[in-house]
Amino acid sequence: MASEVRMPQLGLTMETGTVVGWRKNVGDTVSIGEPLLDVETDKLTNEVLSEFEGVVLKIVAEQGTDVPVQGILAYIGKAGEAVADVSAVAPSAATPTIAPIVQAPAQTLARTAGGRIKISPLAKKTASKMGVDYSRLSGSGPGGRIVQKDILSAQTTAAEAPASPSLSLVNMGIEMMDGDEIVKVAGMRKAVAHRMFKSHTESPTVTTTSKVDVTKLLAFRKSLAEETGRKYSLNDFILKAVAKALRNNSRMLVSWNGESIIKRAHVNLGMAVALDEGLIVPVIRDADRLGLDTLSNIAQDFAQRARDGKLNPDEYQGSTFTISNMGMMDIESFTPIINQPDAAILGVCAIQDELDMDDAGTLFKRKVMRLSLTWDHRLVDGSDAAKFQKDIKSLLEKPMSILL
Repeated sequence: MASEVRMPQLGLTMETGTVVGWRKNVGDTVSIGEPLLDVETDKLTNEVLSEFEGVVLKIVAEQGTDVPVQGILAYIGKAGEAVADVSAVAPSAATPTIAPIVQAPAQTLARTAGGRIKISPLAKKTASKMGVDYSRLSGSGPGGRIVQKDILSAQTTAAEAPASPSLSLVNMGIEMMDGDEIVKVAGMRKAVAHRMFKSHTESPTVTTTSKVDVTKLLAFRKSLAEETGRKYSLNDFILKAVAKALRNNSRMLVSWNGESIIKRAHVNLGMAVALDEGLIVPVIRDADRLGLDTLSNIAQDFAQRARDGKLNPDEYQGSTFTISNMGMMDIESFTPIINQPDAAILGVCAIQDELDMDDAGTLFKRKVMRLSLTWDHRLVDGSDAAKFQKDIKSLLEKPMSILL
């Protein structure tokens, strides 16, 4: 009997995938573990490997088709074997559709010292069936262990929550002119559009901008390169300074959870990376505990693999604060949109020359850079945001303190 090739779930929040292209055609032989097709999710393009051995008998979902998780993509079997005349790619009645992941209420996360989530096997199975993300859930069992009633409670709470605004993708009937081109909104671009719209409409945000003198930082960076042979980017120092400032300003490490606030225990820095098809935010976990060398190596690796489409799903989830650097694009100032569920995002702007005057009236040139901090006023007060921003400024203007 022919085997059904179904759309895999390539991430916890994945609901659909788009077929980018097939590596095999009808009639081609395929082995287990051999690349079969490429699928674009809301984050990346993923290579899907075959779970079956045989001949590609029928391709159900052609290139460009959006297919729900567990929807039928193709059939693989013996040469000449007959298959059903399937035109729909939706999951069959026998195969339950995986529900959208529900953000469960959380207060104290049920994790061991090593970071593993404490959850009973029955609760884990129930969460999988009901689509509840238990990674953010607090447990009521012994030692904070997540039990089945916690999953049921989380699912009920999510079901009763009011619907959030959604981005309309309905054709607005815009008049086409000569040379215009229609581009389908899908994959990463669609995900970015929804996330940014949701963040913009849900969060009452304020953006504050400060000016930082980075003259000493640039000189310090140059001297380090001469002494060690290691060339650090300016972004490496910014990441390190922000991580240190966050550890000393824990009120910035919070998330809004409906009627409660989650105090985040980890400094997980999201690092926005621009791609041709959208934006992705790989996450440097526990960045405050990393030395400059390690932080620099991880940042470079993440940025390169993000551009190559080789990040793993767990490498772009779980941020508690995000940095968006547009300085290399000569942007003087901008208003970044918060990457929810973070409480704030820091926009890094271009370095510029500026004339200043000392007490004796002598003019001199210095290098300055603006930092634009957007913060959620539901969670953060102006005084807390100002102190945090001032601490980052102080660290960058006294670069040796970044490493101490």
